[in-house]
Amino acid sequence: MSTPSSPLPLFILPPWRAVLPAVAVVALALLLAGQLSDVPGEGRELALSVLLGAGFGVVLQRSRFCFYCVSRDFFEQRDARGLLGILAALAAGTLGYHLLFGAFLPVPAPGRLPPGAHIGPVSWVLVAGAASFGLGMALSGSCISAHLYRLGEGSLASPVALLGAGAGFVLGFLTWNFLYLSSLQEAPVVWLPHTLGYAGSAALQVAVLGGLAWWLARRHRAGDAAGAAGRRPRWAAHVGGLLVGFIAVLAYFRVGPLGVTAELGSLARTAASGASWFPARLEGLDSFAGCATTVKETLWSANGAFVVALVLGALAAALYAGDFRPRLPGVGELARALCGGVLMGWGAMVALGCTVGTLLSGVMAAALSGWVFGAVVFAFTWLGWRLRRRAGW
Repeated sequence: MSTPSSPLPLFILPPWRAVLPAVAVVALALLLAGQLSDVPGEGRELALSVLLGAGFGVVLQRSRFCFYCVSRDFFEQRDARGLLGILAALAAGTLGYHLLFGAFLPVPAPGRLPPGAHIGPVSWVLVAGAASFGLGMALSGSCISAHLYRLGEGSLASPVALLGAGAGFVLGFLTWNFLYLSSLQEAPVVWLPHTLGYAGSAALQVAVLGGLAWWLARRHRAGDAAGAAGRRPRWAAHVGGLLVGFIAVLAYFRVGPLGVTAELGSLARTAASGASWFPARLEGLDSFAGCATTVKETLWSANGAFVVALVLGALAAALYAGDFRPRLPGVGELARALCGGVLMGWGAMVALGCTVGTLLSGVMAAALSGWVFGAVVFAFTWLGWRLRRRAGW
């Protein structure tokens, strides 16, 4: 089993010395929001995306809101606190989304969907994408959103994983037309309020989430973990989950559903679009809601501003808490990060989002696609974790 290298001492600051750098990063995020607010037409949306992204990055970093990490805690130690935090986020978001749906679309009539909500088709393609994402998450050691906040912690493996995810998106674009014509164009798009109404849909989801929380609580066996020396203690998982749910509802109300892969996918699509082997037309892709990708024509997009600010928010939080600790990763770790990133990128592309877009935003929106994605990702994360243990990684 390989041993990770120690943090690079040059970059480690005790929390009390890191306050000024953290404040400087916050000031930079506010300056960015101010500059983007002057962009004609969409300035307010860009500025708000920066503020929401910075807040999201702080919450992710401080509460360790990483889907793979909290799943691994449960697999290895029966520590269910992180998974319970995710359920808290889903419950809070479910209630908030349903309140907004009643204003946007008072009658959930069949054939009509709330604007922009991440409600995708359900087919074997969704299952394959979720399986690939779960395996990639376990192989690389984090989901895409966690790799983004770990950039703020100084991770030197996360850029490699994100580069791999970009390559995975390109592979997804190359396979998209076959998958769409063979399955996705006829796959059902199932939205629970069409059948149950808003009250029934919200009640069912909260009941299922409550049942899962009860099951996890019965199996929780870990005690309180001691904080690492020189670092501020993390926030409780349920606090982070409730804050994620609040940010998700506010983001949907003012900008759009939470997601972190639209900009990454758009960059990959733009970079590859000029190649002769790249499809000139991606059949039906732009007709689906989710983490939509486009060929970029402007520097800034709402999702791009959100993601940049997420990293800045995580950096400020990590500096303040003493969690900014870069270290040199080994060759094996870099290889796993790259391969895992490719699997996550392909899975996120064909599933129209990742654990934030398709799982969080999808389940909050009462989309069956979100529930299917979440169940398959959890199963294949467990499988990937087992493979890691057997390989001694």
